Amino acid sequence: MTAAEPLISVIVPVYNAERYLHYCVDSILGQSYRNLEVILVDDGATDASGIICDRYAEQDSRVVVIHQDNGGIAKAQNTGLDNAHGEFIAFADNDDILDCHNIEYLLHALQTTGADMSKGRWRQFGVSQLGTVGQTASCGTEHPTNITVISEPLQAYQSVFCKSLRIVGELLGRHAEARYFNEANWCRLYRRELWEGLRFEPGCYAQDIRMAGPLYARMNKVADVDAVLYYWLQEPDSVTHSKRTAQFWHDNVTAAATNFRFTLDRGITPYRNYFGLTASVRDEKKGLRRLGEACTSEDMDRYRSDDTVVKALVAELPPVTRLQCVLLAALRRIENTVYDRNVHNMR
Repeated sequence: MTAAEPLISVIVPVYNAERYLHYCVDSILGQSYRNLEVILVDDGATDASGIICDRYAEQDSRVVVIHQDNGGIAKAQNTGLDNAHGEFIAFADNDDILDCHNIEYLLHALQTTGADMSKGRWRQFGVSQLGTVGQTASCGTEHPTNITVISEPLQAYQSVFCKSLRIVGELLGRHAEARYFNEANWCRLYRRELWEGLRFEPGCYAQDIRMAGPLYARMNKVADVDAVLYYWLQEPDSVTHSKRTAQFWHDNVTAAATNFRFTLDRGITPYRNYFGLTASVRDEKKGLRRLGEACTSEDMDRYRSDDTVVKALVAELPPVTRLQCVLLAALRRIENTVYDRNVHNMR
């Protein structure tokens, strides 16, 4: 390993992904940048995923497999971080596909700008497109002509969270698309030191939302690469789109509240987390009603507590700021309706 070719650790939590796993791992091992440590964390998979991981380790010395009892994605990501040796860290979901230049272009952006993190663009696709997307990714996108450096990433994360805002911002020449951040950890490349002392909260849903504030607050600048470098598989039956339990709703409220408070304490208006906070507690209320007799008194007590927390946090916003949050949240809800419909139509 040389200074020009630092080791990069790619962490992949793996759970019951036998149908898609080889698309993901092949796309990582096929990267144009070769000095990789690929950490496959088998989080107690009950299908053949663990066996598939071991086969990759036998075929490629860059692959490290860790088998552990099932503990959820947060625990798997933490295991990967605890065992990573790379100077830079990347994550991938076990059913997604990386463009073959993903690591190369993200590393180039980091090294040339001195940013703390680099990020690329992504594209969603359905299961029926796996073969086509895999072929496209293996051919690779052209070298990007535009790298935008964003300062104050925590503020950008909270401010530019609607597609409409991104479109308007682009028309006004404000690099709004480059300023768009979400909570996803994939299609990013991090300097290792960003994760020192930071770990995901095990056993909870929305672990990435809890991490977003503390992580972005550590960054001075982020480099955005104007190229599609990651392909995100959309499955209507995935946890993101279908998991609906009382604990799931409560965790979403708690995560949004934690991020809301973290951001507010730093003098930044939590526009994004206002939407997340109010939408989550609304979903919790509606969901518990749908559960009917399956809804316990403990579930209802937890909802009432969540509702009290949300109202108290929102009350801290000045009236004008609160009105801005309300309007932006309404806009985001409209966009989400369209998004959810599109996702469920993807096959």
